Amino acid sequence: MFFHPMDFLIILAFILAMWAQSRVQGNFRKGSKLSASSGMTGVEVARKILDHEGLSDVRIELTRRGALSDHYDPTAKVVRLSEPVYRGNSLASLAVAAHEVGHAIQHANHYSMLVLRHKLVPFANIGSQLAPFLLIGGILLQWANLIGIGIILFAAAVLFQLVTLPVEFDASRRAKDKLLELGMITNQEEKGVGKVLNAAALTYVASTLIALLELIKYIMIFRERQH
Repeated sequence: MFFHPMDFLIILAFILAMWAQSRVQGNFRKGSKLSASSGMTGVEVARKILDHEGLSDVRIELTRRGALSDHYDPTAKVVRLSEPVYRGNSLASLAVAAHEVGHAIQHANHYSMLVLRHKLVPFANIGSQLAPFLLIGGILLQWANLIGIGIILFAAAVLFQLVTLPVEFDASRRAKDKLLELGMITNQEEKGVGKVLNAAALTYVASTLIALLELIKYIMIFRERQH
């Protein structure tokens, strides 16, 4: 009853997402075995870049939420790093730390796509929470208007994910530039850093693709119910 021709593409996208996630973990493990020639740890790299950018008011905290839970909290102005990144001196640790600092720099510079993403947060939260119930309910009840409302809400969540892509790619670009500029990695080490950052970016691409395909699927169902 619920199977739709678009489901095949969505399944392929899910497979891509799982493969991307395995690449992130694999590249992080490989990068974790390669010590940076500078000998700096993730927290030292983060602090040096922040201070160089005049962001001494941005704090760095150790989070116990596990590996790859690193993030920048714009409301508290805190870069939170997992223990392997915080204490590690590998290329992977430096790459992740610099990436999160990249978000702090975006925040300080009012990077347009980051500003837009922050504005979309409440709409994306509402969309992601309510849209599934409205869409499924509309399909079960064969009520096209309910599906239409669900599509609008779901579109807000998809838009948030689309805007996230340039934000993440830009943060990775800033990370590599600052690591090289401040001499924390060599030109030869840039490739290893790039592999970690590119794999992480691929997970965002895959999840966005899944959401986009699902949105197209529901739009097609809505149009079918209109006839």
